[in-house]
Amino acid sequence: MQDLLGMIGQLQRPRLLVRAARAGVEEYRRERHLPRLLSTMEAPRSGEAVMQLMQMEAEEDGRRRAGAAEYSIPAHVNLLIAIMGEARLLRLAGRDEPAGGATVTRLPAAPA
Repeated sequence: MQDLLGMIGQLQRPRLLVRAARAGVEEYRRERHLPRLLSTMEAPRSGEAVMQLMQMEAEEDGRRRAGAAEYSIPAHVNLLIAIMGEARLLRLAGRDEPAGGATVTRLPAAPA
C-alpha cells in the first residue's frame, strides 16, 4: 500500500487537471465508477484498481503530451478522480490496520 500511495504522490500533472479532479473526488463512488472505467462487472480490490487506473492514466497522459486527437480531457479527469478516490480509500484502510502495520504517507498538497 505504501508503494501505491507513493506512486500516486509522484504524479505530476497540469494544475487545471488536478483541480478539476479534486472538485470531483467527493462524488466518487467506487461501486459505480470503477466498473465503468475498467470495463468490469464488479469493482476490483483497491490495490489492483489503482494499478489498472495508473496504467490507463499514463496512456491518457501520453496522448495529452503528444497532442493526439484521441486525447479526452473528461476521460483524463475521470481517471484522476478515480485514482484520488482509491488513494483516499487506501489511506483510510491504513488507519484501520493494527499497530505494526504498514506505514502510510500522505499525498503532497497541490500548489494553490
